[in-house]
Amino acid sequence: MEKIKKAFAEKSALEIATALYEIALDSKAENIVLLDVKKISGFADYFLIMDGRSTRHVQGLAAAFEQKLSRKRRDNTKVEGLEEGHWVLLDFNDVIVHIFYYEERQVFDLEGLWHDAPRVDLTKIGKPQGAPQ
Repeated sequence: MEKIKKAFAEKSALEIATALYEIALDSKAENIVLLDVKKISGFADYFLIMDGRSTRHVQGLAAAFEQKLSRKRRDNTKVEGLEEGHWVLLDFNDVIVHIFYYEERQVFDLEGLWHDAPRVDLTKIGKPQGAPQ
């Protein structure tokens, strides 16, 4: 986690997921879902999945996560899909962020592929969805 800001380096995966969720809310992400994949995945503890209204919005969401959590711009092994803006994947080690252009999300159906992963109730962590910004 050497590329994550010091303020986040000592936090648990759930605390990082919570911080990412709050960034998503502040950046107007839509249809946010947090999947707990730690019991069924060997590479991550959580998937944070969301929609953007346009490819520019998807790219803007990715930039917001990078700006708030990363020490410096990530290399290509940690960010995928940024140029196209249809599905951007950001790897924060134990938390993987999937940002979809809303039309693409149903095509890939990550929630369906990872149907065994419990959903984390986002109303119990961070700001509740729909809370004033």
